[in-house]
Amino acid sequence: MAVAEARTMEKDDEQGGGSGIPPWLSGPLGWGPRKLAELRTFFNEVRSELKKVTWPGRQEVQATTLVVILTTVFFGFYLYGLDLVLSQVFTRVLRR
Repeated sequence: MAVAEARTMEKDDEQGGGSGIPPWLSGPLGWGPRKLAELRTFFNEVRSELKKVTWPGRQEVQATTLVVILTTVFFGFYLYGLDLVLSQVFTRVLRR
C-alpha cells in the first residue's frame, strides 16, 4: 500500500503537484496559478461548510439580542455604581 502511495505522490510531483497545473508552470511561474487553485478550493470548502450551518430563527435572534442588551445595561449601571463608591472611598482615604 505504501509503495502505491509513493508512486502516486511521485506522479503528482511530476505533473505539477497534483493540482492540475502543467509541469512547465509548477516552478516559480506557477506560484500564482497554485495560489488561485488553493483559493478556489478554500472557497468551495467554505461554501460546503456553510450549508451545514443551522441558522437561528427570528424569535431566537430577538430573544438573544434582548438578553445581550439587558445584560449590557445591567453591567453598565453596576460598574457606574462601583465607580462612584470607589471614587468616594479613595477620595476620603487620600484626604487624610
